[in-house]
Amino acid sequence: MTDATSGSGADSNSNSNSDSITPVDLDGEDFRDPDALRRRAGVSGDPEFDQHFLIDDRVLDRIPTYISENTDTTHILEIGAGTGALTDRLLAVGDTVTVVERDSTLAAFLREEFTAMIDDDRLTVIEGDALEVTLPGFTTCISNLPYGISSEILFKLLPSGCPLIVMVQREFGERMAADPGTDTYGRLSVSAQHYAAVEVIETVPPTAFAPEPAVESALIRAEPREPEYTVTDETFFLRFVKAIFTQRRKTVRNAIRNTAHISMLDTPDAVVNAADETLLSQRAGDLTPSEFAELATIAAEKGKWPIKRLIPMQLIRHSPSGVKLRQQCINQPRTQRYSPTQSMSRVVGVCLKLGPALGGSQSRPQRTLMRSRRSLQVI
Repeated sequence: MTDATSGSGADSNSNSNSDSITPVDLDGEDFRDPDALRRRAGVSGDPEFDQHFLIDDRVLDRIPTYISENTDTTHILEIGAGTGALTDRLLAVGDTVTVVERDSTLAAFLREEFTAMIDDDRLTVIEGDALEVTLPGFTTCISNLPYGISSEILFKLLPSGCPLIVMVQREFGERMAADPGTDTYGRLSVSAQHYAAVEVIETVPPTAFAPEPAVESALIRAEPREPEYTVTDETFFLRFVKAIFTQRRKTVRNAIRNTAHISMLDTPDAVVNAADETLLSQRAGDLTPSEFAELATIAAEKGKWPIKRLIPMQLIRHSPSGVKLRQQCINQPRTQRYSPTQSMSRVVGVCLKLGPALGGSQSRPQRTLMRSRRSLQVI
């Protein structure tokens, strides 16, 4: 939502979940005045760059209290530190804090404002884009995120297995935490909950920021956990979920068939034939993450040609024979191009011609390719 923070004493009218607050005691702490920080930094925020400063100091004070009781605060990561209003509070609860700030002016201000903490090795300021820099190891992340890149940053953070408390657009946060069968449940819900238990812990109105954003914001907490299911290929699972939700109004049966170009299934009908009718007759928004995992496992086993895993594609791309084959396919009119079976048979043939490059004419991969080619020619 923002790559900066700020504060004021005005009533935010925010809706906090009191059951989520844990006894992190910040009473008596003398924090920097958020408005004074903004004045010293000489900034006012810029909606054009997704820069909205959090100006309600009571919201800022509550954020660290949402840290779960057993959370390791040895090293807190903050993305988008801005003028350091939230940073100031994180230093009160964490042993060390690393902040990532894209704005060079604000990064320089942070180094000047928090010189003592930097000299004591309690604070590190990284100047750069959070999507491009190498993030350090951390034990928890507490951040006020820019709206525009919330999804990209979160899916960079979620696989880390560390707890997250982040400010995002309210609609986005509610979609992350949504349950199956609800209007807000979708690809984002399944993907986020694959990594963590997600809950909205506080909603924050536009008046808590300056300049005011056009939408409400929300604090979400993501506690890492192992899913109740297993998937053999996580990348394929997430891609399969994405594909099915592109046709959420259709039955899962039709969605599988219609989105093979997204899920990269070779034989979607084989998946449909192998899957449970109860799942196939539902729609994407009604499936639980466990049911998606069940379908994705079937899809990986039944809907993908195993031959693809045996072909060294770098040889196809760069070998003279492979380049020639690709060019032939490109030059063919669409109506005259090879069927999937014919194409695979020809690709296998190219691999067989590259025997020396594969490490010997009688290698196991080649014998498998030869058997696969004969099978493809029979189909």
